[in-house]
Amino acid sequence: MSDRDRFLFPQVRYRGEVKPENLVFDANLQEFSQRVSFISGLESNGKLSPAEAYEQIESLWHQLKRSKNQLNIR
Repeated sequence: MSDRDRFLFPQVRYRGEVKPENLVFDANLQEFSQRVSFISGLESNGKLSPAEAYEQIESLWHQLKRSKNQLNIR
């Protein structure tokens, strides 16, 4: 991974109970967080309307919830 990628896509080490489903969900949660951050930046700079930003974030939220349910995370 290049320095640029490490800067743009920082990964934080998982510190919870080490189970495959928890690791997968943690990766999904980090990706969700990064995408929300990008969308927020685009909206703040006028590249996306507030409605477009909301729709994209809502879609990402539903994907994250679906992932949680599929992995049987409680």
